[in-house]
Amino acid sequence: MAAAASSSATAACFLSSPRPPPRRPRHFLKHLACAAASRPAPAASSSSSSPRSLALLSPAPACAPWTWPGRLGELVVPTEAVGRMLSSAAGSVIVALASAALILGDAGAASAFVVATPRKLQSDELATVRLFQENTPSVVYITNLAVRQDAFTLDVLEVPQGSGSGFVWDKSGHIVTNFHVIRGASDLRVTLSDQSVYEAQVVGYDQDKDVAVLRIKAPKDKLRPIPVGVSADLLVGQKVYAIGNPDRIKSLILRSTLLLFHQHFGLDHTLTTGVISGLRREISSAATGRPIQDVIQTDAAINPGNSGGPLLDSSGNLIGVNTAIYSPSGASSGVGFSIPVDTVGGIVDQLIKFGKVTRPILGIKFAPDQSVEQLGLSGVLVLDAPPNGPAGKAGLLPTKRDPYGRLILGDIITSVNGTKVTNGSDLYRILDQCKVGETVTVEVLRGDHKEKIPVILEPKPDES
Repeated sequence: MAAAASSSATAACFLSSPRPPPRRPRHFLKHLACAAASRPAPAASSSSSSPRSLALLSPAPACAPWTWPGRLGELVVPTEAVGRMLSSAAGSVIVALASAALILGDAGAASAFVVATPRKLQSDELATVRLFQENTPSVVYITNLAVRQDAFTLDVLEVPQGSGSGFVWDKSGHIVTNFHVIRGASDLRVTLSDQSVYEAQVVGYDQDKDVAVLRIKAPKDKLRPIPVGVSADLLVGQKVYAIGNPDRIKSLILRSTLLLFHQHFGLDHTLTTGVISGLRREISSAATGRPIQDVIQTDAAINPGNSGGPLLDSSGNLIGVNTAIYSPSGASSGVGFSIPVDTVGGIVDQLIKFGKVTRPILGIKFAPDQSVEQLGLSGVLVLDAPPNGPAGKAGLLPTKRDPYGRLILGDIITSVNGTKVTNGSDLYRILDQCKVGETVTVEVLRGDHKEKIPVILEPKPDES
């Protein structure tokens, strides 16, 4: 009871002071600490009389800007109150430290005070993230280097003239990409997902289908072949995913700059999503102009530098090789094309085994489709048939002029093996289904009558 009376008297003394106690607890705590440091500790008997209270002593004159601090020695403050004041002050210090760390940019120090809530993703988002993470190690970055001579110093330099993407085909180090990615290269470099760079050798290429195969000597534990799917059962509207590397080296000039670019920026992969917009489309090869049939059309963005990268289905299986976009500006316009994996697989197998693609030819040169249409005819007009070629040996007649300079039309091919031929694309499509050494029946319009001529198909002269 005596302690309670003393505490009441002291509280009344505080209320009667000329100035109120400070409102900020840290300042109040400072004066209390000064008071405790300037006065000797109390006797043991006084401390044992009230185990749940703390006796605060009079402050030193230097820490007493108010007129009432002399009475602090008689104040008994409960321990809980002191704890609350200490917690408030400590909390302010922690907040100040965290704010300072964020301002100074020390994310490591600030992370001890900031608790990030885990991001919640939907099931389809999780599937997309998993697909990207599992297939990214299979996608590579290809740099096309060419030898150039400096106009002023006459020094010979290797200059990056292009870049593209590719993917690992097998554990032997074979890399599949587009032919136009490596065309005209004097040297090729392949960068894997771990940023390791390897010199690449050309195994073979097919200009007509815009497919090329490279090989690198990399450890097998660094090579992760991409899972190969099927493109025969694709449907319009199903989701597809394109992985590649954006083209970011067009402004680079020297080889040293290219290496610096590799080290500083890295070569991060990109993922674009979309759907299959159409099937069995036809585009022309950029190298030979020969049509590529059964191409997949997609609205997934295929930007410059993504050529040669994989097009995947929702299961992460390869269904096509990204090859071209339809865009007047060169940027993605929502119309991209991919060579189906069923076509690519057969070409790659031949390139790995033989280093070339053995594709049959008739051995003719034919007129543009527009010229035949202007004549009011339908078919393929033979302009030239070399005597040592398959068509020349079989007796097909080319277009020529008589002694008076008048034009005499050659044979017009109207069908092959009973399949109607209306233009050059039809002829190429039929020949793609044939083999070297096979005999085909070519129906031609010669003058005013039709004839059927057997022709033995042969490979290209440079492929024999």
